[in-house]
Amino acid sequence: MTQSAHKNATLAKLRLFGILPTWVSISLLMIGPLLIMAAVSLMEANVYGGVHPRFDVSSYAQILFDTNLFDEREFNPAYLIIIMRSFLLATAATVLALIIGFPAAYYIARQPDHRKNLLVFLITIPFWTNLLVRTFAWVIILGRGGFMDQVASFFNLLDDGGSINLMYTNTAILIGLVYSYLPLMVLPLYSSMEKMDVRLLEAGADLYANRVELVRRIILPLTMPGIIGGSILVFVPCLGAFIAPDLLGGGKKLMLGSLVQLQFATSRNWPFGAAIAMMLLAIVVIALMINARAARRHASYAQAEGGTAHD
Repeated sequence: MTQSAHKNATLAKLRLFGILPTWVSISLLMIGPLLIMAAVSLMEANVYGGVHPRFDVSSYAQILFDTNLFDEREFNPAYLIIIMRSFLLATAATVLALIIGFPAAYYIARQPDHRKNLLVFLITIPFWTNLLVRTFAWVIILGRGGFMDQVASFFNLLDDGGSINLMYTNTAILIGLVYSYLPLMVLPLYSSMEKMDVRLLEAGADLYANRVELVRRIILPLTMPGIIGGSILVFVPCLGAFIAPDLLGGGKKLMLGSLVQLQFATSRNWPFGAAIAMMLLAIVVIALMINARAARRHASYAQAEGGTAHD
């Protein structure tokens, strides 16, 4: 073995040794708890909490079926309704965050550098406050006699003592989700739009393209990585959100995060709570795989377009 090859082998060993603590930390703090959760989901539930170390897949079957007094399985749509509500609210929150965040990110990206920094700073300010406190603020705003009711009363939209009754509804949960995770949509969009070549918009305008065509043909394709990344960053936490459904929904409109917490804390059905958590994890993994595939396709398309333009 030559001296150069020996040196490269030594550097490779040192590099492997250097990242060993990282892999150990990931295994103990991330992969380990997930494996424990997966094992608990495949065990038999104890009536008083905890599990019996016996293999049992009834926790997964409980998502769709329930057992009656005659020990017969019957279809139970209750948990399926919670799953569908979680999907619909998470999707609606993602779409609304995109509708609100897209023009906001575009406006920030077109500002001078000193103003960009200030606006990005303002976008990140909500993360400095605890999410629980910020959600409680919406309880005050949307609650009976709150800010929304006072505004409606000022414009004579309500009778004396009336209320809009937004609290403990899906609308209130949706407002809380959009408010909580909107910055996670704006920041990736801003990152993509800041890199966009403004000369392309000027060229499109010179070719008599209107604003809709500029957005559809230039801005959307160039900012697609930001759109995909922001959508994933909003959709995934909305799907497993707990604070907004619990406070703004009043525990009446359960979502997947609330259902998991209820099974571990109140119902004491650990295997079923773990099964719901593993199903949520599977959904997140699928969403990330779709994101990665879309990013690869976009990169391949951009590379092909660049090669065509170069030719």
